[in-house]
Amino acid sequence: MLKHSLAVFLIAASATFCFAEENWNLHQPKLTLQKSGTTQLLIAVTPVSPRVVWAAGTGGTYVVTTDGGEHWKAGVVPGAEKLQFRDVQGISDKIAYLMSIGNNTGQFRIYKTVDGGANWTVEFKNQTKKAFYDCFAFWSPDRGIAHSDSVKGVFPDIRTTDGTTWESIAKNMPKALPHEASFSSSGTCIATEGDENAWIATGGSKIARILATTDGGDSWNAYDTPLKSSPTAGGFSVSFRDSLHGIVAGGDLATKDPNHAAMATSDDGGKTWKLTKKPPVKGAIFCLSYVRKVAYGDAEGDDGFGRAAVVTAETAPNFDSGAAAWTPDEGNTWFKLSKVSGYWAVAFANPHAGWFVGNGGKILKISF
Repeated sequence: MLKHSLAVFLIAASATFCFAEENWNLHQPKLTLQKSGTTQLLIAVTPVSPRVVWAAGTGGTYVVTTDGGEHWKAGVVPGAEKLQFRDVQGISDKIAYLMSIGNNTGQFRIYKTVDGGANWTVEFKNQTKKAFYDCFAFWSPDRGIAHSDSVKGVFPDIRTTDGTTWESIAKNMPKALPHEASFSSSGTCIATEGDENAWIATGGSKIARILATTDGGDSWNAYDTPLKSSPTAGGFSVSFRDSLHGIVAGGDLATKDPNHAAMATSDDGGKTWKLTKKPPVKGAIFCLSYVRKVAYGDAEGDDGFGRAAVVTAETAPNFDSGAAAWTPDEGNTWFKLSKVSGYWAVAFANPHAGWFVGNGGKILKISF
């Protein structure tokens, strides 16, 4: 749905956080600029490990590092030069998936490489008119799901169980509300956890909802959230740190009132949600990330940051602010990252290895 991007970086720390609450604001992260090798806008990022990271963006561009960002290799996928990659999923230094968008139906594609970007295969090419695939996420290297805006009251979502072929699960999805859609929030409008759980954030209609599955996409439920929803507003980004506890964030991209950035938390698997204290950013939270890695059920490198998260946000009409903030307690306390701007996405391998990506090929490593 979203033709532009915005990101919000939010960090929350668990009760074992080594600093007293009054000193959290003194524990600012270390920020290190890195050279991506491209000037294209980078929209999405996914760390595989503290050393292997993939990112992607406009002009059919992807970048990858195998040494924690000391050196990045930039490339362009053949045939995708006029496309934008709105999502990326790295599996290893050799294997990665990309999701593209363009100006027509067939330009919504899923690409895969198994040789570090030397060659790319198109695994999926959209044929559904008016479908707009916003994001994808994976339970394992070969099991994933991709989500689209609704078409005639149906979400034409797809799923892979072998990492090669993608099949429709539209019949499994909840009925869509009028004009219900998601936002291409740097690939974070959908989150997976464990072996079977997934959550999708929506907006565009009168209610911002969470679509949730606990059986790998075979069946789904829809739950209301307290986030504002309209054609320009809703839930943009969602993440869960375990099967019960998660965060959803969003806002409104309408230029007349940029003060609707908001976040909510759930402690029952997404069934109910409670607004947190207001994040210190404007527009909409476009991307959020927990500071510990939660992909594929892996909590390696927690270091007491089980509840920490970072957000980055954009405001209309230029969608280039990339203001960022973090919270040590899932939204009860907030601190601005005053020197961070112009970034669209953020993600972590662990608390010591996270990355922002954004305008002009900018990459910023963040470490706590």
